[in-house]
Amino acid sequence: MPKMKSKRAAVKRFTVTKSGLVKHKQMNSAHILNKKTTKRKRRLRAPGFVSNNKEAATIRILIQK
Repeated sequence: MPKMKSKRAAVKRFTVTKSGLVKHKQMNSAHILNKKTTKRKRRLRAPGFVSNNKEAATIRILIQK
């Protein structure tokens, strides 16, 4: 039986916290930053969490080792 492979794209984008939440980087924070306000850019630095439980379970399956 071969080893289970994780989806590398998902591993690069998501992490699972110790409590089991799926953490991701906020969108709209990579480029074209000069038209965004400082307050908006500061809030985009904070991590986002996947709120849908079904999606979070799917992501956990994709990034398992």
